[in-house]
Amino acid sequence: MLRRNTEAKEQWAGLHQALDRWLDERQELLVRYCKIAGLPPYQQNSEQLPAATEIREFCEILIDYVSAGHFELYDHILEEASAHNQSTLTFANQVYPLIADTTEIALSFHDSYAEVLDTDELPTFISDISALGEALQNRLELEDKLIALLAAHEVLGAPQ
Repeated sequence: MLRRNTEAKEQWAGLHQALDRWLDERQELLVRYCKIAGLPPYQQNSEQLPAATEIREFCEILIDYVSAGHFELYDHILEEASAHNQSTLTFANQVYPLIADTTEIALSFHDSYAEVLDTDELPTFISDISALGEALQNRLELEDKLIALLAAHEVLGAPQ
């Protein structure tokens, strides 16, 4: 996931400031995800869960990223797409509901873990973080396709 985000940042860097900021947020989200999921290079004892503060901080970043996509970037992209190209708008309208599905998984994770304490037992954390990882992977692929299509049709315009 981290490599995919780095590639997207390199490909779209400078295309649009909002997109650049959003890709930076995505990078931070992915690093934090790898840490709390215990993925390389952040492996941890498989029986030890991450600290509650790490989980809460991840939840904050997760909700910020999801919100930025839905309330800032996606609406702007759909608006621009509808003004420039019908096929781009059609594709965007097909992708948007699929991205929304991943948002529901992210929101559910956030609701479950945003206020976790070190004293809480987290019997479903491993399965929940795994499901979130799959949703994030799907989301990245969909977002990258949307960005690529829009860039190909020059919907995002010149750098600001």
